[in-house]
Amino acid sequence: MQSMLHRFDRWMYQGGRPNRVARVLNRIGAVQYRYRIAAPKRAVTLEVIGRRSGKVIAFPLVLTEYDGQRYLVAMLGQQANWVRNVRAADGRAVLHHGRREQVHLEEVEPSARAPILRRFLELAPGARSHAPVDRDAPLTEFERIAPDYPVFRINPSTRT
Repeated sequence: MQSMLHRFDRWMYQGGRPNRVARVLNRIGAVQYRYRIAAPKRAVTLEVIGRRSGKVIAFPLVLTEYDGQRYLVAMLGQQANWVRNVRAADGRAVLHHGRREQVHLEEVEPSARAPILRRFLELAPGARSHAPVDRDAPLTEFERIAPDYPVFRINPSTRT
């Protein structure tokens, strides 16, 4: 059963991009997470201005806590749309997790990502099929893949 779910997850994101099914499920997840409708505890909705459309775009994500800080991890790597949009927006975004929170997302250097990536895979079972390492792999394996998987520290926004 587990391998069938992993195959389905990989099918939905072939080539690192969501297919039609994944896009529909992501829209549903974004609403579900935003309003805390049967949402997992660590589920959040990230809203960021689209780099091309200029419209607010919502993404369902898993909030990862590590060493007293909060992070967002891109399970699809560098080309994930939300990553590109956050970079274009200079880190300005809004998180919804039962409440609305203006945040500034600060990209973590690859050399500091490995333990956060490991923690992310512990918390996000849906991401495991996209990771080239097992969640129980040694930290050195996570260090090897860290440059390919962006991680953003969640900071309070300084905007008024």
